Order: sequence, then structure tokens, then C-alpha cells
Amino acid sequence: MSLIIRQAHSADSETIAALSRQAFYDTFATFNTKENMDKFMNESFSTERLMAEVGENGNTFIMALLENELAGYAKITESKNPLELGDANAIEIARIYAAKNAIGKGVGKTLMEECLRVAISRNKQLVWLGVWEHNERAISFYKKFGFEKFGEHDFILGNDVQKDWLMKKELCL
Repeated sequence: MSLIIRQAHSADSETIAALSRQAFYDTFATFNTKENMDKFMNESFSTERLMAEVGENGNTFIMALLENELAGYAKITESKNPLELGDANAIEIARIYAAKNAIGKGVGKTLMEECLRVAISRNKQLVWLGVWEHNERAISFYKKFGFEKFGEHDFILGNDVQKDWLMKKELCL
């Protein structure tokens, strides 16, 4: 199986939006009420909203294609730093999502390596991300890459206020 990594274009936005919604639902639906999931998916994670993100300034989408099918993607964004990072020269890894049937096939690892390569090529001092405090698989994955917790923030899913860990990794330039 060959895994191809490439930057996404606006023509990829519908495919990325579909994977985003499916991966989010697959990962979090069993931990949340149907009402909160529906509200979040319809208001904050709509297909239209996700498609618009692909072309927004400051966003970079990296796609992982397995047998010419989208197996996963990463979203890197030039966002405002959390207060704990001050004005560090940082970039956020806003998402790394893999299709359910691609988990365990190296998609996440390859996407993370590409995110780190992009951050270094942009001369960033560090990368940071947010992850749900109960998503043990993701937290373990990030720790393997050297990320460490540096704070927390609220994430609102529907009407439920949840905690995300903020994690960072310093880069050697």
C-alpha cells in the first residue's frame, strides 16, 4: 500500500469536510449525547463551514491518500497563541484526522511528521494543539512525538462544556 501526502486544494474541500464529519462522529459520538452531537455537527462542524476552511488564509491542509482515497488529513493554522505561550513563534496543529479504516496504517504518523516538517520549514519555534482530556489514544500518540501538556481550555460540544488539554512540542531549528 502506498501512502501519498500532498497539500490540499480548494477542489478537495468537499472530500475533506466529509472525512472531518465522519471521523469526528466516529471518535466522539459514544461519549456524548445525540442532542449535543447533533447541535455541534450542525452549528460548528457543518459541511459548508468545513469546506470554507480549506481556502482560508493561514490554513494549510495536508492530505494522506491511500490507494487514491482520502485516508486522513491534517490542518495546520496560523492562529493566535494561547496565553501560556506568549508571543512564541508557534503554529497550531488544529486537526489530524484519519478514516476509521485507515487507523493503524501509519496515516497519523505520516501526517504528524509532515506537520512538523512544515513547521520547521516555516521557522517555527514550537507547535501546539488541543486534545480532549479523555482521548487517551490521541494523547498517547502526541506524547510519542514529544508533546507535553502546558495548559487547558474549554471546548463546547453542543451544550456540554468539556476540557481540552493544550500540548506543545518545541522544535529544534
